[in-house]
Amino acid sequence: MAVTTLSSREFNQDTNRAKKATRDGPVFITDRGKPAHVLLSIEEYRRLTHTGRTVADVFGMPPGVEDVEFDPPRTVIVSRPADLS
Repeated sequence: MAVTTLSSREFNQDTNRAKKATRDGPVFITDRGKPAHVLLSIEEYRRLTHTGRTVADVFGMPPGVEDVEFDPPRTVIVSRPADLS
C-alpha cells in the first residue's frame, strides 16, 4: 500500500490526482507541513469502519437476558395550575 502526501495547496490545485492516488492507499493532506486530513477511497473507508453489526444488533438485548423480569413502578402525573404570582 502506497501512502501519498500532498500539501493543501497541491490538493486544491489537483484534486483529481489525489482521488486517483486513493486507489493505491491513503492520501495525507498537510497544513504547514503537518498532517491534517486523510483521504480514502470509499471501499477502504467501508473496510475500516465495518463492524459486521447492524443497528438492531447494537440496540438489541444481549443473548440470555430475555428472561429477566422488569416491572418498573407506575408513575402518577398530577397536573395542577401554575402559580405565577
